[in-house]
Amino acid sequence: MGSDGKIAKQMRGGITPSVRRRSGTTQAGMTLLELIIACAILLVLASAALPIARFSVLRHKETELRNDLEAMRDAIDAYRECAEKQQIKTTPGGSNYPPDLDTLVRGVPLTASADKTIRFLRKIPVDPMTGRADWGLRGVEDDTDSLTWGGKDVFDVYSTSTGTAMNGTRYSTW
Repeated sequence: MGSDGKIAKQMRGGITPSVRRRSGTTQAGMTLLELIIACAILLVLASAALPIARFSVLRHKETELRNDLEAMRDAIDAYRECAEKQQIKTTPGGSNYPPDLDTLVRGVPLTASADKTIRFLRKIPVDPMTGRADWGLRGVEDDTDSLTWGGKDVFDVYSTSTGTAMNGTRYSTW
């Protein structure tokens, strides 16, 4: 059969043996070995990504803790500044610091007008390390590294978490 015969057979729907062999060698898909290698590569990449993600979450919590502490300390300082300028009503003979954190949220009456109050915080933030709005307090009469509050006038706040930060310091010392 010549070349005319092959063309005629293909036109009638027949496939020659040489075409059949050629089409049988091209296969789609992966072999088992290729699949195992691909899975191993994915496993190595995933195991490298997990610690990075874990540290990223911890870094975010630490940043949030620093921001919350700074906001509360700024509110305490603003309260004291207003008290020293006699813009708010405070207890006579006091240290001009707020009696507790709730006072910063509830507000304090202004001395200029009895019906107006000034608030220093919208709300007491949640400690990202403990998950509670439970902060350690220090008063004016307390030691600077004390972990107990004397119950009078809030001078400073700290986290009650017993954890250690990524830089090696304890959260309660921030």
